[in-house]
Amino acid sequence: MSVPTRPGGTAPPLPPLPLPRSPGGGGRQGRSPKKKRVNESISTWRLTDRIGYVLMWAAGLLLCAIGIGILAYMAFKGIQYLRPQLVLTSPTADIDQSSSGGFLDPLLGTILITLIGIAIATPIAIGAATWIVEYGRPTWLARLIDSGIEIIAGTPDIVIALFGLVLFQQSIFGWMSFTAGGAVFGRSFLTAGAAMSLIALPMVFAATREGLQSIPLHIREASYALGKTKAATIRRVLLPSVKANISTGAALGMGRIAGDTAIIVVLLGASLTLDPEGDVPGLNVLKGTGGTLTSYVYNNSPAGEGNAPQKAYAAAFVLLLIVLALNFAVDLIARSGAKTGLETSRLGAR
Repeated sequence: MSVPTRPGGTAPPLPPLPLPRSPGGGGRQGRSPKKKRVNESISTWRLTDRIGYVLMWAAGLLLCAIGIGILAYMAFKGIQYLRPQLVLTSPTADIDQSSSGGFLDPLLGTILITLIGIAIATPIAIGAATWIVEYGRPTWLARLIDSGIEIIAGTPDIVIALFGLVLFQQSIFGWMSFTAGGAVFGRSFLTAGAAMSLIALPMVFAATREGLQSIPLHIREASYALGKTKAATIRRVLLPSVKANISTGAALGMGRIAGDTAIIVVLLGASLTLDPEGDVPGLNVLKGTGGTLTSYVYNNSPAGEGNAPQKAYAAAFVLLLIVLALNFAVDLIARSGAKTGLETSRLGAR
């Protein structure tokens, strides 16, 4: 359509086009008004909801009070009776433990049995979790392994100890413990550590499986696109990504091992001192018997026969410090994993 012009004049300029309006209006440059936050009052809830809310708060506060009470009581008793010589001296084989040395041997036994148990449990748990998540064929075998680990997690420690004693008393396992007159006793750090690994295995397995399942599929597809095989992807991509999960499960498992007593009594002998067996250095300690801080605490508690409750409180305080250190390590590992991007959200899982 032509614009009319005056004779001998120029065409007038066209009017400017109107600017498009934003969806939120033009008064505030397209910004929608902020909604006011409504402070919901508990008084507006139904009576049953208010009762449930109060009960949940009460349950949480009660658990905190119980935990703080245990820590405060053990700290008070432990600091009161703990002396450096108790940690640096070994006990003597005496019924009355009130004046018979410290608990160096039980402390070393706790560290040794914890290391043996977690060293056996960790590779088995990682292998089982990796196979179930990444392969899982045949399905019936994967379900069988998963159910078996759940059964182990729910089995009482004393049942595991009795099963281990029957198993390790067979002649085929004679190299793991001390023998006398052709009889295999089945008691040693090796046998007790093997039984302890069953306690830690479900925790490492669950943590590893959860970490592998949380890794998104595109991480695996990117590795395959670069020419990596499935085995190389598992070894170089997936397992390094779940280091924090594995470490968390291992630390929790070590805490369970350090605090167990039934397996120590049945498979280790719960003796006061380390009793090596054999002439090979190092191996003789592993094949010998001994005790841990848990058995030492029981023997010297008012319920035991050691007649040294002061030493029991001191040893219990040291054991509590070990467990707290392991729990602190779990939190530290989780935080370091978050900083390095090993947690699931940084990998893209939602």
